[in-house]
Amino acid sequence: MALYYEEYGDKNASLMVFLHGGGVSGWMWEGQIQYFTHYHCIVPNLPEHGTRGSDIPFSIRSNAIEIIELIEEKGEGKKVIVIGFSLGSQVLLQMLSMKRNSVDFAIINSALVRPFPYASKWIQPFVNLSLPLLKKRWLAKLQAKTLYVSERNFETYYKESSQMKSSMLSRVLEENMLFTMPEGFRWACGEILVIVGEKEKKVMKSSARDIVECNPNCKGVFIREMGHGVPLAMPDFFNSMVEEWITEGTIPKECREID
Repeated sequence: MALYYEEYGDKNASLMVFLHGGGVSGWMWEGQIQYFTHYHCIVPNLPEHGTRGSDIPFSIRSNAIEIIELIEEKGEGKKVIVIGFSLGSQVLLQMLSMKRNSVDFAIINSALVRPFPYASKWIQPFVNLSLPLLKKRWLAKLQAKTLYVSERNFETYYKESSQMKSSMLSRVLEENMLFTMPEGFRWACGEILVIVGEKEKKVMKSSARDIVECNPNCKGVFIREMGHGVPLAMPDFFNSMVEEWITEGTIPKECREID
């Protein structure tokens, strides 16, 4: 398997897989790995992401297949929890549509399922214009702030964003912005928690509603006063919310249910 991943925690416990967002890599889950030591945690690097990501061209579908195979290898006989953020949540949606019994608990955080019209026409010109700017430290600082990247992780974020290639960025943006709800998701099994920040863009909140309405196993919540990046911005809250939902089936009062 070409997929790079790292393992943490108790290898005899339930399996917990973390799928990072676009433009970052497995380090974004640092706050979760430190908390969920009583789980068998696996943190893959999506292809073309991070310093250890493979050079195989990224696609949501092919990566979903790889993660399913990884779960089959590592999770036999175990309860399986998969947590995705942004691009990683799109991979998770694709996984659930392809193998509906692959996951016992799925946490879908900020997944876009409403494609941007004509995105394929303007992505490459946008990349040509923006890629040189991504190498500017001052702009990386601003971007990191919007993503809730801490000072501790900024150098890693800056190094990885500076090394992005035009082909990679174009491919990831196209996969992300043209993604639609997989047809098979409506039949996915397991318990599914859909999370979106209350201050995220309208299209993200509409996408969350679409996901909840598509599958009766979904429970959707808004995180109050939060934008795009709950696991990074509020790791303690995110961790306790995930564990409360997995173990008790409830959500904190700070969340507002998607109706």
